[in-house]
Amino acid sequence: MTDSPKIAIITGASSGIGAATAILLAENGFRVIAGARRVDRLKELEAKNDAIEICQLDVTDQASVDAFVKHINGRDVDVLINNAGGAFDSASVLDSDPEIWKKSFDVNVVGSVRMTKAITPAMIKAGKGHIVVMSSTAAQVAYENGGSYVAAKFAERSLANTLRLELNGTPIRVTEIAPGMVKTDEFALVRNSGDAVKAAKIYEGVEFPLTAEDIAESIRWSVMLPAHVNIDSLTIRPVAQAAAHKVFRGRLN
Repeated sequence: MTDSPKIAIITGASSGIGAATAILLAENGFRVIAGARRVDRLKELEAKNDAIEICQLDVTDQASVDAFVKHINGRDVDVLINNAGGAFDSASVLDSDPEIWKKSFDVNVVGSVRMTKAITPAMIKAGKGHIVVMSSTAAQVAYENGGSYVAAKFAERSLANTLRLELNGTPIRVTEIAPGMVKTDEFALVRNSGDAVKAAKIYEGVEFPLTAEDIAESIRWSVMLPAHVNIDSLTIRPVAQAAAHKVFRGRLN
């Protein structure tokens, strides 16, 4: 008789890092419950591996989170990956729209809080669990025209650090993943309101930016370490990026 597979929940799983992580964890023995707003994208993901199941999820809507928990139906969750998020403008503070700031916090920060509150009590009761918070190197150093995103990611880093303190004495692990320049299909496009030219400028001349699969591998490694090992925070950048503002654009020798 074999043990039941570990269960991993991934939010924002319809594309990018979330989708890549779902596939990789499924390939490594996890039963993945993938949540996102776009069911059509989730169905495409589900078709890639029998170990992936899907459920529509909007982390900004408490009723949707409640319905997602109902879908889990009392199963023990081993890993919660708070991946849903994004950047929604590239405006200066003075030119920014406060509604965008509210959206950024609701999706990135409050959404993670909703999911963490929904899943963690059962983890504590089961005596096992791992919470992963997807932040960014934007959570470490501010930069111009990134205020709404930077502020949200600083808040997510604080969320991870606070959870680690508050859950000390339980077996629950808390890991912050902080990627630098990752090239995915949608992140830069969404941030620049669908302007493909502006989106492409971000990666211009960078021979090898990070990929969604690179970040998925860092998550896989973190959650598959022995249960007594916790990766507090993992910063990942492409070799061409020495810091948020220091990016080499050209061929690496």
